[in-house]
Parts: sequence; C-alpha cells; structure tokens
Amino acid sequence: MAMTRESWAFVFGIIGNIISFAVFLSPLPTFYVIFKKKSAEGFQALPYVVALFSAMLWIYYAFVKRESALLLITINTFGIVVESAYIIMFLIYAPKKQRLSTIKLLLLLNVFGFGAMLLSTLYLSKGAKRLAIIGWICLVFNISVFATPLFVISKVIRSRSVEYMPFFLSFFLTINAVMWFFYGLLLRDYYVALPNTLGFVFGIIQMVVYLIYRNATPVVEAPMKGQELSGGHIIDVVKIGTDPNRAGGGAGSKV
Repeated sequence: MAMTRESWAFVFGIIGNIISFAVFLSPLPTFYVIFKKKSAEGFQALPYVVALFSAMLWIYYAFVKRESALLLITINTFGIVVESAYIIMFLIYAPKKQRLSTIKLLLLLNVFGFGAMLLSTLYLSKGAKRLAIIGWICLVFNISVFATPLFVISKVIRSRSVEYMPFFLSFFLTINAVMWFFYGLLLRDYYVALPNTLGFVFGIIQMVVYLIYRNATPVVEAPMKGQELSGGHIIDVVKIGTDPNRAGGGAGSKV
C-alpha cells in the first residue's frame, strides 16, 4: 500500500524531531564546564534566549494551526524546557553585570516582545489571517537566524581555521534542515519549508568551506570567547587556559 503525502510528512517530521532533540542537547558539555567552574564568565546568554524565543514562536504557530502540528509541538515544547534550563543555569553562575543584561534581554524579547506579538495577533486578527501573520513572523525570524552562518564562514576564511565550525554539527544541521523542508513541503506548510531551504544552502556552504580550510595553516588571531551563531543554531566556543573545551550549540530554530 502506497504511503500518503501526510504519512511521508510524519516520517520526515519524526526524523527532524530526533535530530533536533540531539541538537538541543548539544550545549550540555558547555554547561558542564560552567558548572565545574561555577562561573559563566566568558559565555553569552544570547544564543539560548534567541532559541527560547524561536521555540515559543513555533509553539504558538502550531497551536493556532492545529492541523498536522503535533510534531512541531513536541520538539518545541522540549526546546522551551531545555533552553529555559540553560538560561536558569546561566543566571545562577553569571557575574552580576551579565545576569542583569540577560534578564533585560529576556524581558525585552521573550516577555514584552512575544507578549506584544501574542496580544496583537489574538485581538487584531482571526482565522487564516492570524495564522498567516504568525507564520510570516516565524518565517522572517528563522531566515534571519539561518543567515548567521555567514559570520562563522567569514571567521573561518579570515583565520584559515575550522575550529569554530565543527563539520559533523554542520552536517547534522544540514540534514535537519532537509527533514523539516520536506515536512513542510509535503504538508504544503511553506512557513516551515522556505526558511529550511536557506538552512540547507548555508549548511552545504559551511561544509564546503570546512573541506577547503581543514588542512590550511591557521592565521594567529586574538583569543575568542563567546558564541557564533551557526545555521539557525549555536556553536559555543570557549578556551579556558590551554583546555580546548568546545561544544556545539543547539540554540536557534530547530524547525
């Protein structure tokens, strides 16, 4: 018996959930380092705040859409829980100045920003128009996040070093974009499909750049601490003394 379009979409969505689940958990080594040091100094909360905002947007979109939205709800519910845990841990161990700036960012983006969007779409629109407005907000936000690998790519080209762009993270994020693209395409949900087209393209570019520069002689640059956004996701980069602890991030959109 031939599988229907909806059945294939479910298969791609399940695979997308599995990969996204792993990507959401990829910052765990970074937070293990923070826990051991009892300090978040040198790290930034922005990637996790952005990831939380993205998951909140997609949850809202999924609940408004209702039809064929279960897999969007499952992965983004998990994302909200995980990113909230990361942010709480960051706030516990961050220096006072970083803690205050993170709280301000959370209030600005995740409370007032999301709240304003929620209230305006609830009271100023209804039905298909409301879904379209939320979908466009998700689409534009995801495109802006997916475009951030350009910063990582420029860093690799300048430094001739791929240490800030792990190949396998780029590979799995590219596969993840492909899964969610076909999920959206098969369900004719172009708000999901279109931004993941960019995710796939930028993922391919990242892997090509990696292969070009993997054996290149690095150019010495000033030490880097912090995060670079990659493919709608985050690559955390931290150097503690001579300890090369680095963790691939999992913030940003997973859909």
